[in-house]
Amino acid sequence: MATSSTALPPSLCDLAAVPAQVFEQAGKVRLLGLDVDGVLTDGAIWYGPTGESLKGFNILDGLGLRLLREAGIAVAVITARQSSALQARMSDLGINDVYMGVSDKLVAWQSLLSDHALPTEHAAYMGDDLIDLPVLDAAGLALSVPGGHPLVQRQAHWVSTRHGGHGAVREACELILAGHGMLASTLDRFSRG
Repeated sequence: MATSSTALPPSLCDLAAVPAQVFEQAGKVRLLGLDVDGVLTDGAIWYGPTGESLKGFNILDGLGLRLLREAGIAVAVITARQSSALQARMSDLGINDVYMGVSDKLVAWQSLLSDHALPTEHAAYMGDDLIDLPVLDAAGLALSVPGGHPLVQRQAHWVSTRHGGHGAVREACELILAGHGMLASTLDRFSRG
């Protein structure tokens, strides 16, 4: 159980099912790192008539990332692929820490933590495939999605209920905001009653 003495705010994330140690660690997070294909997207890559790759991003995730950033929590993406669609989406969201074409995600992760002067325990990473394992192992809070590789899910401290590209990142954002005790006030901004 996440908390015992306070009511939990409504959330896409089932906060009542979050283990106490995961909830506590979420409250320490100052940076959320994300894989792209299979986490921010459903993993499908569409090719246009001239060979350009197209990706679909979920609006729920976008608002969650914006709310996280407004709360002072940095967001970064680390991906092995190059993608102008990703660059455009991250630009729309105001996310500047975009590492594309990365063959060794752990090196990028260590550079990211150094740039933000953060210790490992203040950083979370969400990934779904084998290339993410070294970063998940190095993150203070390791997150994954249903449908991710079984080794990744075993490594993760928490797995979302929604699939990548379908609100999984929003769940992670709400978990982190709840861990910081900021989810209820964040949601209240949008509530009319």
